Amino acid sequence: MSRRPAAPPPIDEVARIAERLAVLLSAGVSPVSAWDYLVPPAAEAEPQRRRRPGRAGTTVSDPGHRELLTAAARAAHSGDSVADAIAAAAPRTGQLGDAWRALAVAWDVATQAGAPLSGCLRDLAAAFRDLGQLQRDLTVALTGPRATARMVMVLPLVALLFGALLGFDTLHTLLFTGPGLACLAAGSLLMLAAARWNRRLVSAALVQGAAPGLELDLTSIGMAGGGSLDRARDTARRSAERFGLRSPGSASTPADAVIDRVLDLSARAGVPAGELLRSEADQARRDARSAGHQRAETLAVALMIPLGVCVLPAFMLVGVAPLLLSVLSSTLSSF
Repeated sequence: MSRRPAAPPPIDEVARIAERLAVLLSAGVSPVSAWDYLVPPAAEAEPQRRRRPGRAGTTVSDPGHRELLTAAARAAHSGDSVADAIAAAAPRTGQLGDAWRALAVAWDVATQAGAPLSGCLRDLAAAFRDLGQLQRDLTVALTGPRATARMVMVLPLVALLFGALLGFDTLHTLLFTGPGLACLAAGSLLMLAAARWNRRLVSAALVQGAAPGLELDLTSIGMAGGGSLDRARDTARRSAERFGLRSPGSASTPADAVIDRVLDLSARAGVPAGELLRSEADQARRDARSAGHQRAETLAVALMIPLGVCVLPAFMLVGVAPLLLSVLSSTLSSF
């Protein structure tokens, strides 16, 4: 029987929306109309809600995304801040929320600077897709250890059945004797520890910003609007702080150091800084992509540790120890 394909990571939908928005804006569609076009028609909303995860569709399939897009379109029509509407409707935590806030920050900076946004939206979409691919890689890395753990947890039943066929009351030993209950409790604790250990390993592998190089792109957007360098940096910094992508009042970040180096090179060489900033942002995304792939490959090996330290001993305690206890009990009782 074929296994149903896994649903794509939710951040892929944000990437798709950012890409579509970039295409619409590049084609000359006004921002107000672009948001309108992205909202699925009301007649399609309910079927989209019932659509199976992972199935192809022509419009946004997540009801939460639909509500967010509706809020953005409403703000665009009323003249309110689209960026604030996106941030207010986005999830408060997690990579999905960070991705929406990154899009909101880019929109906010472009609006203040009067700069084109399509190029940055495409870069954001690429960064979001990299995160989605990282989540897929981690899911693949988990497949082997999860399947092995499930198989190992079935083996105690086989051992209990095998003991019963041999005439040993292994089930009674496991459930109704002190040593058996101790083995069952210890095995359960080991399986719980393995599950928590796995979750920590996966969470550590998933730690990555939603949009690497974002502040470099934001500064480039601010400069593309014709503003001064200091104003572009200040606008990018304040917007990132306002939408929670930068700690308020932080004196310096790694992105600030990169921007300083780029601006120094630009001043010495007498070339525009915008293209250099975008190049450094691209490099930051490549570095993040490479680091993510490395973490996924490392995770596939690291997940073997909980399997050997916790899962296999749990099998020995639940499946093998009761059988040995039953054999010893039967042997001793015969004397």
